[in-house]
Amino acid sequence: MTINRKFTENNFASVLDEYKYNANLGDIVAGTVFNIEENGLLVDIGTEIVGYLPKEEISLDMKLINRKTKSLNEIINTTRDFFLLAYNKHSKQLLLSIKRLEYIRAWKRIKQIEAEDIILNVSIKKINKGGVITQLEGIQGFIPKSHIGVMMQNPLQNGANIQCKLLLADEQNNKLILSHKKANLCITASKLKIGEIVEGTIIKVEEYGVFIKIYSVLSLLHISEIGYTNIHNINEIFKVGEIIKVKILHIDMEQGRLSVSRKNII
Repeated sequence: MTINRKFTENNFASVLDEYKYNANLGDIVAGTVFNIEENGLLVDIGTEIVGYLPKEEISLDMKLINRKTKSLNEIINTTRDFFLLAYNKHSKQLLLSIKRLEYIRAWKRIKQIEAEDIILNVSIKKINKGGVITQLEGIQGFIPKSHIGVMMQNPLQNGANIQCKLLLADEQNNKLILSHKKANLCITASKLKIGEIVEGTIIKVEEYGVFIKIYSVLSLLHISEIGYTNIHNINEIFKVGEIIKVKILHIDMEQGRLSVSRKNII
């Protein structure tokens, strides 16, 4: 997360030392909002130096910021935690942020979710050609089109929910990638076993193989796993919508997909 700082941090330690206030940049401090200004809030953090919370530092959620700026009177005299961001030597104020605090705490929760590897239910914020934009703990996430399953319980539309699992959680680059396929495979994993023969529906035929839907999970029957003879025209053998039997060769839980074979079962 990058915050545009117009405030200098020079002489911060000496300023705080002058007022005998034991704090450092990056500290979390308690404060009480006591006044509203045009572009922010004044906060008492227990020192002679006034704390200042710019409106753009109120929340990660821009919609929440817009709502709060219309009803700032409601938070006068409220006490909460703030992130100590910088010192403005011109206005002699300590720059505070709630946004940065939310960001830190959000990534802590995301790391816990990653460690527990749980299935998430998130809301679709926007759909584009590349996939789905969503949010997790206030952090924008992305589900690539290649990680959206072939069968959806809910249609892909703004506001609809989609089940997914974390694929990449990169706090340093503020990058969050999720996978619906991975969650879908996890849900149906108890029905799938390597070596088991199952039925599936052909949904696409390519020169290199056949894509099959098995328990709503996308599977690939590679051309090399169709049989022991050379295949000149795969479209003459398989048709979209056809139900065929295949053997499960590999279950890729990370990518949410299966590899299957037709050898020895025809």
